[in-house]
Amino acid sequence: EERIVFSFPPSFLCFPKSSSFSPEEYETVAGFSNVSMHTFMTKSLLFLADCFDPLDPNGNITVTFDVLDYPENGGYVARVTIRNFYQYRHVEKPGWQIGWGWAKGEIILKMSGAYATDSGDCKNFASLKPHCCKQNPIMADLWPAAASDDGGRTVEGCCRGGVMSAWAIDPSLSFSAFEMTVGNLPANTSYPPANLTLFAPGLGYTCGPVQDSESTVFLDYGGRRKIRAFRTMKSVCTYSSFLANRAPVCCVSLSTFYSPQITDCPKCSCGCRDSASDGVSCSSSQSSSSSLGGNGVDDNKLQCTDHMCPVRIHWHVKNNYMRFWRVKLTISNYNLRKNYSDWNLVVQHPGFSKKSIAYSFNATTLPTVGIENEVALFWGLPYYNSELTEAAAGGGGGGGGFGSVTTDIILEKDLDEFTLMNGWALPRRVYFGGEECQMPFPDAFPMLPNGGFRIRSSPRHRRRYLFFLIFLVVIWLELRL
Repeated sequence: EERIVFSFPPSFLCFPKSSSFSPEEYETVAGFSNVSMHTFMTKSLLFLADCFDPLDPNGNITVTFDVLDYPENGGYVARVTIRNFYQYRHVEKPGWQIGWGWAKGEIILKMSGAYATDSGDCKNFASLKPHCCKQNPIMADLWPAAASDDGGRTVEGCCRGGVMSAWAIDPSLSFSAFEMTVGNLPANTSYPPANLTLFAPGLGYTCGPVQDSESTVFLDYGGRRKIRAFRTMKSVCTYSSFLANRAPVCCVSLSTFYSPQITDCPKCSCGCRDSASDGVSCSSSQSSSSSLGGNGVDDNKLQCTDHMCPVRIHWHVKNNYMRFWRVKLTISNYNLRKNYSDWNLVVQHPGFSKKSIAYSFNATTLPTVGIENEVALFWGLPYYNSELTEAAAGGGGGGGGFGSVTTDIILEKDLDEFTLMNGWALPRRVYFGGEECQMPFPDAFPMLPNGGFRIRSSPRHRRRYLFFLIFLVVIWLELRL
């Protein structure tokens, strides 16, 4: 009987900062003695934000404060730039919000390209008519329609509703910026903001301290003149799904041409139906959005399924050719009230080390660290299938079904490695929108029929098949003669 031997590396490799553990504690962790595992786990969780994703080792969101001017009457003018360096984690609607605490009682006199969500109590500065007097302000991006009224279009990167693309998909749309005039300070004075917080959107991001950095250089006169910021301060923010405390948002199902077996998503991959107190609300029919309340309260109403995931990814091994093999990849949206705009999908599989073509998706490979298998990034084609529509809407550019998008992928074979045995043709890991999807257990994978013809392409095996065919032809000719 065929056995599948499969290993799944952890999603995140986590190492606490050296400043958190003493040398004795590091030796203890290695030897499992003298200190409790509780101490190790507690300190590890405290520094979970220092973990990195091996599929995206350099991913982060960097917030930069560039001091552009020190007015004579005090304070300073700064440009705040938020850059998304995550390869496949984008910032979706309703967009980012960023906040911090002022060090010396500063106030925001003016803003361009963004707005403070609360003006605070400005009675002590009434004559200045400031934009915000809160000591812990929270800023949000302007939406495109409001940019003309604000004058924010003079700030490159502003006014996109807080949405930022992933770096590998579109670097030109992976940043956001705004400018602010800060007051209530002496002339030629600025202080780093403290306790930076980032919602992009929601929880999960931890930001380091705002520290001085090499001054940013801006280009003027068509790039012929360089202008340096008076002061540049930066903070690096990293994402942790543990801190976000999010339930899984997707699962993976599998099928192949060589087996009638279809491996469904694991049961309760993202939660169970609401028969229990902690269950997930669902609908057994594809009702329209308006029939589900229409008040916008229940934005995550799902179709009732055994897996109860908002999104399912199906990987079907479709064909096996001499030098290529074909996969059909389908993404289905089971959310009845939510569209996924500018979605993206990451698939880890050794087959992507060779040339591949995705017919209906954009695609590229990602650089990784410590990962043997190649990683491919897929996203939709503009105006065709870049939006994964809600389940009730149907269609979805080329989806071939309600709330789905699909593509065929042709992969070139590595003739020394390719095989259909042991689940080799199935993906190792899958991410949707930056979140890891629940994979079926390896013992549930579709397998080749017992005692069946083992399809394997390698020079040695192909020579054997060729010699065997020649032998049969020779025997047939001799019998004819």
